[in-house]
Amino acid sequence: MTVYASDKQLYGCFETLFSRIEEEDKKAAESLLKSKLSIRFRCSDPTADILIDARKKPVQILYGTAKVKPVLDIELSADTLHDILLGDIGLSKAMGSGRMKPKGPIWKSVALEPLLHDAQKLYPEVLKECNSSGGPSMG
Repeated sequence: MTVYASDKQLYGCFETLFSRIEEEDKKAAESLLKSKLSIRFRCSDPTADILIDARKKPVQILYGTAKVKPVLDIELSADTLHDILLGDIGLSKAMGSGRMKPKGPIWKSVALEPLLHDAQKLYPEVLKECNSSGGPSMG
């Protein structure tokens, strides 16, 4: 059974997560802006795209098909993204095992570390909120 039953559930949960990160850490976007990175997470099960565009202020997060060509494209299942955000699997292990497939200059993903750190702190609580409001199950 997958964690997210639909792309709507996944998008809703991630909109809440990114909104919470913005509230909690005003500097979260700085390293992304310095990198001028655009990164797309192409999820499967369910099919969903999340694009973080930090090429200019303000950082934009786009859900679904976007016309922005990412610098870094990462293919992974929604369950793998979930496991990464819970800290159950690290990025290196996810890549090494083939659960996460990056295309592009992977070294640029270092700019994601502060955002990922914030996301891992907040994701369990956000997931509980999504779950209690009819969002994804705790899988």
